[in-house]
Amino acid sequence: MTIPRPVPDPGAPAPVPLRADSPPWLRVIGVFDLETTGVDVRADRVVTAHVGLLDASGAAICGRSWRADPGVVIPAAATAVHGISTAEARATGRPAGEVVAEIVGCLRGILDAGIPVVAYNAAYDFSLLHHEALRHGVAPLDQPNPVFDPLVIDRHYDRFRRGKRTLAKVAEHYAVPLEEAHEAAADARAAGRVAHALARRYRDALPSTARAVHVEQIAWARDQAASLTEYFVRIGRIDPAEPVDGTWPVR
Repeated sequence: MTIPRPVPDPGAPAPVPLRADSPPWLRVIGVFDLETTGVDVRADRVVTAHVGLLDASGAAICGRSWRADPGVVIPAAATAVHGISTAEARATGRPAGEVVAEIVGCLRGILDAGIPVVAYNAAYDFSLLHHEALRHGVAPLDQPNPVFDPLVIDRHYDRFRRGKRTLAKVAEHYAVPLEEAHEAAADARAAGRVAHALARRYRDALPSTARAVHVEQIAWARDQAASLTEYFVRIGRIDPAEPVDGTWPVR
């Protein structure tokens, strides 16, 4: 399969053995994150990305990062988040089509091996990648499976916890370090370590296989979108005829 090359990860925690009651699929997980030009999954573009593998301790086994020239102007608001300007992307980024093809190839190899891929707010990253692939003539990942989304899992099992559910906030809640938020490799690895924390905390409630967890998340994401729609309608933020899309992991 196509996987990233091994790289050192000085930020990884000290190795710990997999607990006897932890899901066996935690032994190796994929991690995936995109930083982009905006939040519209159909129109916005990839700027940076990371795909890698973590072991049971949360240490990086291997990983690969990309920087693309998205071919469009990067809005100032997006630059303020991830730090990459239009000029920098044009000067140092590779052609977007090549980058997208390589990201899709890495993810396809990991998923074909039956290794779950962790992505925080997976419907965003996988959807944007899907539309980028179509844009550049790359065969997309139509139904990536198994995927583990810490945002969906956390919302399901700790529904009434107050506060924001950004990766930084959720990582802090589960005592997972995140020192370079919105840097693709840092975010991807932190999401993977949050996934470890969630799987251990809710090991008695989660299904026993990664694919079964994936199936449950489809329903959980749909229910969470319906609940969010109800709230947004109540406060006048959206029209009832335009509900929040709960399709997961690709919309």
